[in-house]
Amino acid sequence: MSSPEASPPSLYAAREPIFPRRVKGKFRTAKWWIMAFTLGIYYLTPWIRWDRGPNLPDQAVLVDLANRRFFFFMIEIWPHEFYFVAGLLIMAGLGLFLFTSAAGRVWCGYACPQTVWTDLFILVERWVEGDRNARIRLHRQKWNGEKLRKYGLKWTVWFLIALATGGAWIFYFTDAPTLLRDLLAFEAHPVAWITMLILTLTTFAFGGFAREQICIYACPWPRIQAAMMDEDTITIAYRDWRGEPRGKQSVAGNGDCIDCMACVNVCPMGIDIRNGQQLACITCGLCIDACDDTMDRIGKPRGLIDYIALTDETRERQGGAPIPVWKHVLRPRTILYTALWTGVGVALVVALFLRSAIDVNVTPVRNPTYVVLSDGTIRNTYDIRLRNMQGEPRWFDFSVAADAPLNVAIEGVEGARIEVPANETAHVRLYLTAAPGSTAAEAPRSEVQIWIEGEAVPGAGSPAGDRVARNTVFNGKGG
Repeated sequence: MSSPEASPPSLYAAREPIFPRRVKGKFRTAKWWIMAFTLGIYYLTPWIRWDRGPNLPDQAVLVDLANRRFFFFMIEIWPHEFYFVAGLLIMAGLGLFLFTSAAGRVWCGYACPQTVWTDLFILVERWVEGDRNARIRLHRQKWNGEKLRKYGLKWTVWFLIALATGGAWIFYFTDAPTLLRDLLAFEAHPVAWITMLILTLTTFAFGGFAREQICIYACPWPRIQAAMMDEDTITIAYRDWRGEPRGKQSVAGNGDCIDCMACVNVCPMGIDIRNGQQLACITCGLCIDACDDTMDRIGKPRGLIDYIALTDETRERQGGAPIPVWKHVLRPRTILYTALWTGVGVALVVALFLRSAIDVNVTPVRNPTYVVLSDGTIRNTYDIRLRNMQGEPRWFDFSVAADAPLNVAIEGVEGARIEVPANETAHVRLYLTAAPGSTAAEAPRSEVQIWIEGEAVPGAGSPAGDRVARNTVFNGKGG
C-alpha cells in the first residue's frame, strides 16, 4: 500500500510584526519636520479663507462638484479647463521621475501619505506601549488587563487620527465650517458620512496594521522605480568593503560593523540593508542615523551605511574618492526631467494668464443649412453656448466680421445684446442674414467671424472687458 504523497510546502509566509526602535539623527529629524509640514497642509488648508466676492465661495481651496469648479486661492478652474489639472498631474509624474532618478525612493521615505501616517501611528504606539522591546513583550504576552488597556488606548487614538483624516478630506469638497456644523448636528448628507467612514477605516487599517505591506504588495512604485534609477542614482547602501567581516572590534581583522542590528531594529520595513538594495527599502535614512550613532560610540568614522551611488561603490573599492553629489544629480537624465517639468509648468502659467473669462462654443445649424425669407433674404442659424466665467452678471455684445455685410440678431431679444448671470451658461440662438443679391447671399460659402465682447467688470480683467472670436461659415444659395 503506497503512502500518500507529501503535500507541497506552502509558499505563503505569515507576516512578522515589525516594531521599529526609536532613533535620533538628522534623517529622523527631517522626517519629523516633513511630517508636521505635510499634515499641517492637509488638515489646515480647508479652513483658509479667500474673499472672491458675494457670489463665490470664500474657501481658499475647494473642489466644488455641485457647480463643477475647482478653486485654488485666486485661480478658478472650470470643467472645460481640465487641461490645467492634467498638466499638474504630468508635473507630479515628472517630479516623481526626477527625484527617483536623482535620489531613489525619497518620496516613499519622506512624503508619501502611507509613510507619513504610519510614522504618526508608530509614534502613538511608542507613547502608549514604550519602545521596541516593551512593545515586543506586550505583543507576545497573553491578553490581560494591561494589554487590553494599552491596546484600547492606542486603537482609540489611532481611530481619532483616522477620523480627522477622513473628515479633513471631505472638507475640501464643500464649505468646511458649514459641513462641520452639519456633522456635529448629525445633519450632514449621507455621502459625507459614507466618504468619511471609508477614509477613516482605510487610514486606520493601512497606518495601524498593514503598514509596510501596502508599500511591498499594494503600491506599484517599487516595481516601476527600477526603470527610473541607474548607476548614478543616490540611494542607501552598506559599505561592505569597510564593514566586513562583522564582529567584535577586539578581534583582529574584523570590519567596522559590530553586528549590533541597530540598522535592522530601526527599519520601518523590517529589512537588513546589509544584504543589499531591496524592493522593500524606502530610503528613509533611519538606518543611517542608527549606524552613525553606533560608529560614534565605538570611535569609528560615520558613513558605514550611507546615501551613495553604484559608481561611488566601484571607485571606493578601488581606493578612490566618491564623486561629488552635484555630479550625480546633474546628469543628462535629471536635466531632461527638469527641462520637461519646467516646460510644462511654464506652459500652464502662460495658459492661465492668457485664458479668457468668456467661454464660447458656436455650432451652425445644419438642417437646413440656410433658409430664404419671403423678401429673398438668406438666413443662417447658429446655436451658441456662452459661459460667463466672472463672479458678476455681464452683458455680452455680438457682432460679425466678414467680407460681405451681414446682419446679426438674437432670438427673443431686441438687438444683439444679452445678459448672462454670474458663473452661468446661456444658450443663445443667433441669426445672420444677408440681403438679397448680396455677395454672401449668392456665394456658396463665406468665411465669417462671430465676435462676443463682454462688458467690463470692476476689479476683474482689463477695463475694456474681454473679447473673443469664433470662426464659422455663412451658407448662401451658391448661384
